[in-house]
Amino acid sequence: MKNNKWLLLMALTLVLSMFLAACGGSKDEEKPADGDDKDKDAATEEPEEKQHAKDEEGEPDAEQVLYLAGSAAIPSVDSSIVEDQVGITVLNNINEGLYRLNQENIAEPAMAAEEAEVSEDGLTYTFKLRDAMWADETPVTADDFVYAWQRAIDPATGSPYGPFMMSGVVKNATAISEEKMKVSELGVKAVDEKTFEVTLERPVPYFLSLMSFGTFYPLKEEFVTSKADAYATNSDSLLSNGPFVLTNWDGTSDSWTYVKNEHYWDAENVKLNEIHVNVVKDSATAVKLYQDGKLDIAGVSGDLAMQYRDDEEAVIQPETSVFYFKFNQERDGKETPLANENIRKAIAKSFEKEDMADVVLANGSLPANFLVPTNFTFDENEKDFRELSGDHLEYNVEEAQDHWKKGLEELGVESLDLEILGGDTELSKKMDEYFKSQLEGNLEGLTISLKEVPFSVRLDLDGNQDYDIQVSGWVPDFQDPIALLDLFVTDGTHNLMSYSNPEYDKLIEDSKGELALKPKERYEAFAKAEKILLDEDAAIAPIYQLGVIFLHKPHFKGLVDHPFGADYSYKWAYISGK
Repeated sequence: MKNNKWLLLMALTLVLSMFLAACGGSKDEEKPADGDDKDKDAATEEPEEKQHAKDEEGEPDAEQVLYLAGSAAIPSVDSSIVEDQVGITVLNNINEGLYRLNQENIAEPAMAAEEAEVSEDGLTYTFKLRDAMWADETPVTADDFVYAWQRAIDPATGSPYGPFMMSGVVKNATAISEEKMKVSELGVKAVDEKTFEVTLERPVPYFLSLMSFGTFYPLKEEFVTSKADAYATNSDSLLSNGPFVLTNWDGTSDSWTYVKNEHYWDAENVKLNEIHVNVVKDSATAVKLYQDGKLDIAGVSGDLAMQYRDDEEAVIQPETSVFYFKFNQERDGKETPLANENIRKAIAKSFEKEDMADVVLANGSLPANFLVPTNFTFDENEKDFRELSGDHLEYNVEEAQDHWKKGLEELGVESLDLEILGGDTELSKKMDEYFKSQLEGNLEGLTISLKEVPFSVRLDLDGNQDYDIQVSGWVPDFQDPIALLDLFVTDGTHNLMSYSNPEYDKLIEDSKGELALKPKERYEAFAKAEKILLDEDAAIAPIYQLGVIFLHKPHFKGLVDHPFGADYSYKWAYISGK
């Protein structure tokens, strides 16, 4: 999922098109998303509102109650199942893993009492757990982590992130996900009640960064099994060990509440008593609620973004979510026209990205000619990965039309009807109309139909590969290029578009194996893989890197915005001077 997720993210900026998530994703629309799918695919809708961490000052007021707008309902808060930014962000605030991203976005011990002990060969991690409790006042133990990790990799669970995060990382995870070994053979062990040991398949440079992600949170087996199929279907069937407890959520509602968890190990540093979230799908409504004092943050986009960007309460926040077209090459068991490389390249080069970012979005987003975002990951010399890899699939109508003509000839047709799957928010619809206009205007013989559906429906359609072109995105789930590049390996959990390239697969596999401890060669492999994915194959078509503009009440302080994984943390937020 983020580090994706990844891609489907904006509660503050009111999603665009879903982020199927990610981790993440895949890091979706409020981040507009795919992935986090993050779809962690991060889906193309952004989850709840995001906020830039501002300079904090002032003492907390007596009434610590916050009011936020979400852009989509919660699809799931089962840590083994969740694959979207909304759910991943909720989990980040009601549960906690071995590590948590702190206010500087560095992974630090959380359920772990101290930094992990790592063996010389980098294959064994030993975590000592702190004295922490679940919300039912029972202790969090090493067995809770063993159960959660085994449940996430168990094929019977159907976890999208378990295999994605653990395969090739935790010992025997790949074989277990392929039903070649038993779940009990996963490389995890409870040495004693407070000692959790993990054995890896290979050295993993970013392993501790993974430990803050929701898939790796603990689960109390007795509680989960007692709820059976009802587990995590509403707030009464959840058990928290994080800063807040989720309440007033019936599993389908467009509203929910966070209440401070008095049994959280670090409760003394949690200032907010309640956070009320209501889904608001259009920016104008959010701004009106904000002006009426019913919201503490309101995302703005399009014309409103231009109107409010210079407002004294406006904040412009760059994000690491990247959005793109997914080209589905197989649908209903049959090859689609998008299996043709020239058709994909034609579409990828035929729409103006700068106008999309500056005019349609108008929220600080950047036109993207890449998958791995800017200002996200750096090589051993502190050079941005973007400098190494450069730009790909840039807007070029003449080249697009040449590819289009060749593609139609190869398919033996004179025209094509294709569908774009997008979100149902105001901004998503505006984006989709822009795409339709650009593609039909530049590619003669192309007819685009638009399918605009709620985030949860989008996740289902993506999972069933029931689409032609999808506006998707990913919020990175951890800080490494592979967080996004690993999405598109053959038969990958989040591929879901029948893309396959053996050379690409080998580069990604080498980055996990022989190049794992060779940073220079590893980044060169990533740059080559990105070129294959985009320039050579046009498997996806990058659109933009998300930026968000939102109105932010001065009394709302301390909300931490995360560049990967969950969108934000409320743990350190508070109200002062209201």
